[in-house]
Amino acid sequence: MTSSTTSRRAFIGAAGATALAAPAIATAQGQTKTWRVQCAWASGAGLDAFNAWAGSMIERTGGELAFEGRKSGGYVGDFDVYDAMQAGTIEAANVFTIYSQRMSPAGAFLSSYPLAMRAPHEWDTFYYGLGGLDIAREIYARNNLYFVGPIHHGPNIIHAKKPIQYIDDFRGLRMRTPGGMVAALFNELGAETVTLPGSEIMGAFQRGEIDAADFVGPAANYAYGFSQETQYISMGPAGFMSVYQPVDLMDLTVSLDAWNALSPQMQRVVEAEVHAYSDIHHAAIQAADQAAWKQFEADGTKVTRITDSEVDLMTKIMGPIWIDYATRDPDATRVFKIQLDYMTSGSLGYVERVMYDFFVGQL
Repeated sequence: MTSSTTSRRAFIGAAGATALAAPAIATAQGQTKTWRVQCAWASGAGLDAFNAWAGSMIERTGGELAFEGRKSGGYVGDFDVYDAMQAGTIEAANVFTIYSQRMSPAGAFLSSYPLAMRAPHEWDTFYYGLGGLDIAREIYARNNLYFVGPIHHGPNIIHAKKPIQYIDDFRGLRMRTPGGMVAALFNELGAETVTLPGSEIMGAFQRGEIDAADFVGPAANYAYGFSQETQYISMGPAGFMSVYQPVDLMDLTVSLDAWNALSPQMQRVVEAEVHAYSDIHHAAIQAADQAAWKQFEADGTKVTRITDSEVDLMTKIMGPIWIDYATRDPDATRVFKIQLDYMTSGSLGYVERVMYDFFVGQL
């Protein structure tokens, strides 16, 4: 039995109740709609989980909808998926949500950003409880796209050729970031940042073009081979694995034309599928990470942690960057205001009241 077969059966067994409990709603003619869906993963546990989910979709929708899934770059370049959906080259993409800042300034706040919300359930609260999902769908609809829902995978970590524990260690570092606020923070700390898709990081390391790279979590990064080119992993203090993207999010985005071609009943099924898949994908990634830590250790990779006092300094540096990005357009402002209220609340307390008053005065 192949690993992909095992993953597929495990996925159906774990999540099958969600969609298989829904009515079998094949079309009257018995025809199946097929979506070409590109995933942002190139290898590893994330791609295995995606392939299992995509491969099971035809069963789970009663034959009405199938996903023809491909890995990162399988149809188009990672940064070209939005254009490809708008052009009809593909119907959907399981993409990193942070890439959406390429079409709207508000995209910077639709995924994890430095020193902000720090746990998956906090982002679910934003999307499903505080109105974030409706705002995201408004923004995407203006670009002829439909934001189905967020998909969790875990924190991002930094791989480097030297140890990083203090702010000064970033000075002069040639570093890959996803752009946006993450790049703004590290630029402010003195790094020389470059934006690259994940599939190009290993080559950049091998050519000596970068000294460090932020990218997803241990399992995916080990599968990419980062331990062959770097000797250190830099993280936040214990319990705060990543200070700059503690809950990096993915999502399922669909061409609005393809979405509208589905029946309302099937649209509800797909939305439920994405919600269930987020939990399963996240758990699969975390389980794979535990094995990857042992592999990094065996390869001689050393983990260094940024200190709590350095995090306090980074937070002060980050405040003006939040305001800069939040005032770039009205959507960014209203999204950040929701999140700022939440981060200041008794539930979280990440932002002190005096800081809140200052920030609101700038918005």
